[in-house]
Amino acid sequence: MFCVLFIRRKENVVRFMLRLFLLILLLQPMPLLLGDAAIYQNDIIIPTYGVDKPDPNPRFYAGRVYQGAQGRIYPYPMSDVLTNKKEDKIYKAVTLENDYIKISVLPEIGGRIFEAVDKTNNYNFFYRQSVIKPSLIGMLGAWISGGVEWNFPHHHRANTFMPMDFLIIENIDGSKTVWLTEIERRHRMKMLIGLTIWPDSNILQAEFKFFNRTPFVHSFLYFANPAVHVDTTYQVIFPPEVEYVTQHAKREYARWPIADTYYGGFDYKNVDISWWKNLPKPVSFFAWDHTSDYFGGYDHGKDAGVAYIADVFFAPGKKFFTFGCGDQGQMWDKMLTDTDGPYLELMAGAYSDNQPDYSWIQPYETKTIKQFWYPIRDLGGLSFANLNGALYFEKNGQKAWLNILTTKAYEQTNVTLTVDKNIVWQHQANISPQNVLQAEITLPQQIKTTDIVISVHTADGKELLSYQTVARAGASMPEPVKPPARPEDYETAEELYFTGLRLDEFHNPQMESYPYYMEALKRDSNDVRVNTQLGILYCKRGMWQAAEEHLQRAVRRLTTNYTRPKNGEPHYYLGCALCALGKKVNAYDAFSRAAWNFAWRAAAFYELALLDCLQQDFEKALQHINEALIVNSLNTKALNLKTVILRRLERLDDAIKTNEQTIAIDPLDYWALNECAEIQKIVASKAIAKQAHLACAKQMQIDPQLYLEVATDYGNAGFYREAIEVLKRSPVTDYPLISYYLAYYSHLVGDEAVAAYFVVHASTMPHDYCFPYRLETIDVLNYATEQQPQDANAFYYLGNLLFDLQPDVAIRAWEKAVALDPEFAIAFRNLGVAYSQTCNDIPTAISFYEKAIDINKKDPRYYYELDVLYEAANTEPDKRLELLKKNKKTVAKRDDALARLTALYVLTGDFDAAIKILTTHHFNVWEGGGDIHDVFVDAHLLRGLSYMRDGQNSLALADFQMADQYPDNLEVGRPIYDQNAGRVAFFLGQLYEQLDQKTKSQHFYQIAAAHETRDELSFYQAMALRKLSRQKEADALFDRLVANGNKQTKSNEDIDFFAKFGQKSQQNSRLARAHYFIALGHLGKGEPDLARTALASAQELDINNPWINYYAELLSTENKW
Repeated sequence: MFCVLFIRRKENVVRFMLRLFLLILLLQPMPLLLGDAAIYQNDIIIPTYGVDKPDPNPRFYAGRVYQGAQGRIYPYPMSDVLTNKKEDKIYKAVTLENDYIKISVLPEIGGRIFEAVDKTNNYNFFYRQSVIKPSLIGMLGAWISGGVEWNFPHHHRANTFMPMDFLIIENIDGSKTVWLTEIERRHRMKMLIGLTIWPDSNILQAEFKFFNRTPFVHSFLYFANPAVHVDTTYQVIFPPEVEYVTQHAKREYARWPIADTYYGGFDYKNVDISWWKNLPKPVSFFAWDHTSDYFGGYDHGKDAGVAYIADVFFAPGKKFFTFGCGDQGQMWDKMLTDTDGPYLELMAGAYSDNQPDYSWIQPYETKTIKQFWYPIRDLGGLSFANLNGALYFEKNGQKAWLNILTTKAYEQTNVTLTVDKNIVWQHQANISPQNVLQAEITLPQQIKTTDIVISVHTADGKELLSYQTVARAGASMPEPVKPPARPEDYETAEELYFTGLRLDEFHNPQMESYPYYMEALKRDSNDVRVNTQLGILYCKRGMWQAAEEHLQRAVRRLTTNYTRPKNGEPHYYLGCALCALGKKVNAYDAFSRAAWNFAWRAAAFYELALLDCLQQDFEKALQHINEALIVNSLNTKALNLKTVILRRLERLDDAIKTNEQTIAIDPLDYWALNECAEIQKIVASKAIAKQAHLACAKQMQIDPQLYLEVATDYGNAGFYREAIEVLKRSPVTDYPLISYYLAYYSHLVGDEAVAAYFVVHASTMPHDYCFPYRLETIDVLNYATEQQPQDANAFYYLGNLLFDLQPDVAIRAWEKAVALDPEFAIAFRNLGVAYSQTCNDIPTAISFYEKAIDINKKDPRYYYELDVLYEAANTEPDKRLELLKKNKKTVAKRDDALARLTALYVLTGDFDAAIKILTTHHFNVWEGGGDIHDVFVDAHLLRGLSYMRDGQNSLALADFQMADQYPDNLEVGRPIYDQNAGRVAFFLGQLYEQLDQKTKSQHFYQIAAAHETRDELSFYQAMALRKLSRQKEADALFDRLVANGNKQTKSNEDIDFFAKFGQKSQQNSRLARAHYFIALGHLGKGEPDLARTALASAQELDINNPWINYYAELLSTENKW
């Protein structure tokens, strides 16, 4: 391993240099020897569609729903501008290869497996892209399909399109491993992935270690996301005991594999949903309630597929997703690849069986899991698989077919079929990954399939495979998840606590947990569980005083009558709060009390060791850190701290051993690598120590966050000089936080002159992309603002850090920043965000945005965000349009801004201008989005209606027909239930009626009448029914529109508990739509006065809805429609 290669004593310099040279050789392509495994780096040239530089504006949380959870972006920048321009790009791949398989990994694209080939038949058992073609699917925007994606701690993780650090290892047993790692910024947890192959096997192993490197509990989701090529012959194979599949969030279920219900809005009754060809729309299926370790997919046309294996008790997630074989899927094929065709995702989860489905990981806990994949061939399907091999068995009468593949080569394997322990068939064969046993068997009469046991043993009697067909249990369909009730509707504080906790655990984007906790405290202000959870939440937000208050309540209740508590959690988190408040003595006591409880010994003793180090009491620190490691031996932070303590105590042999122990757990632990170099400074020459630091820096590359992470690890334990040295080695010289931290740590060691220099130096650096996120940074920036009160940048950074945590404090910081620097455009923009989201003060927010644009007219995002606020404020469309038209060149740089300009052209009646953009510009659409197609439809329908009123019927016909199209440049495929088609059909019916072409008119009215729709579109179905003299059916729909509108005017809620994408809409816009529904209902019933009244109410709330305006104008000149 990398750092272990460094020498322990000076006399080993020659051996050290030789091993270092060998390590460097490993990074070069090496020839593959027969029967061996190889690992090497190689260049791959891949045509690549570009992604523009990330947005420099921090994107704070505004209720975005992403993959059913909170779609938080900060502290990352958003990368959502795609260039759609293709050029060849060289990628550094890491390739693992043996006689059976070849695996290529792209560390610079999230560590994604790019290629996985079964060399025995040249089958890509994972989807192999011929291009890198990003689309807007990732949490931060750009995302590619194909290969295998790794997702922790959220689905389509933030770093999925960003580089991962990696290290190549040759293992003693001849296997080869590439380790990949990242520390994600949102929760500061770490993922380590080890991809391994062996010389004699076709298995790919993925070993995962998830490190919670923080003092706080977190929840996480993990899914591997392998993609596979699919066609009409592709089938997904869940274990035979699976009787049901479920949706995201377990909100509905269907039978497997022959469905019997509507699912995902589509009628799958009597459809075999295991076949891709039967899935016409985007859909997900999660296997429910199974006990097997395996599942897979099989391409019957190619007679090849892939098998997946993992311990079902810890890796229960088995899911597949497809965009479907219909128009929507075909559109996604065009968006994600050039020529490689459709794909399907065979996702596999650990500690998760759904999305969203989150599990807890405690402070400093490490969770591990291993997953395995291997290609299968010539089986005809898949009945069973384990790590030794796979088989397919089929019986028809007395005839049976048995095909067996093993993951290694075995000679003279013994295959038997037994019934009641009596052998009914046996065979001996050589079986391997490329030599499949295929047998046709004649069985005795009256043998049931479920009575047959198939066994495969090696020549020396070791069992490889054992399979017996499972009889289904006939379980009843599970109950779907129900959304939470209102807090006041729960009977007990316990229910309120668990409801709030689940919302926290699942990062629910639609509902806050705080109302449930507050309702519980109304009933019992000292409830231990609720106060503890609130304390944890406030700790995570850096609100230490509030955290202490709630945690003290919990502790007082627990220790009433001098009781020694059974639960150490409140004491532990009280220690965290007290420590942050500078109450170290009290914190020491709280941690010590928490350590009485076994569940909290590891975390509490680690915190005690930190406090000991702050006091320079290294002997006591060593005692406490050893106690922590007895309970949690995988806590690499504890091991690293122990290494530092031993080094400081000059127990160098023990320090080296501990350092090696850490690196054995995580060969890419940057703190451990740095400690390795620190030890070399003592036991080796300066040259060797320098090489060690260079090697560490090579692994950390140019990411300033990694240097800050290691520095804070040192700094939290009081090792400020080591922290300073780490920061000074950062190759990034213009990242402000490096200098601010250097100033702060220099101050803590008493070097005030150096501290003063770095404070000033930091203030002069560019502020773009400086998005602080560590709670430790609060003290650093507060120190900077105290020392340099005129530093507007420091206040800006502090506001960035705190806005999602403590918005009121953030607002004050930004207000200070703009007071100090009246030309600070991005700070004014941030104030616009804050006053709209936090204060709901839209006019003030607008004024801040207008100021930001006055200062910086070149940022297209400003125009988009300001226009959203203008719309929320019901600003006149002409004013909105004037601003965007005046700055059209800038606006056109972002699709979201250009889409708003296009919509405004429609709103103001300039349909030609809108349609010109809609037909000439390529819009990149987010998954779950597609509003730009609605603009396209509105433009053509409204222009067509205008032509029809003027008697230009041929032009009207062309527009109505275009409104039914789905152009490629808008990246929206026709949905299986096209809600818009009924409206288009109705207008075509009207047009042909105006032309006295009754047959065509009736034809289109029939289409519209048969088209069941929702919301306002049901108006057109009803109107078509009326045209067909089906008045009773029409009136029912009109009445429903009025009833639904009235209901929505009385509701303040816009909560879709199961939403997967999107954001909440503005209250005024929702109410305006409700009045619009009422108006349409009255209009259809021939009640124009009531319709006018409702439309006036709608326009008062929202003058920016083109259809509200259309019908209001229509009724202003006509008394009926």
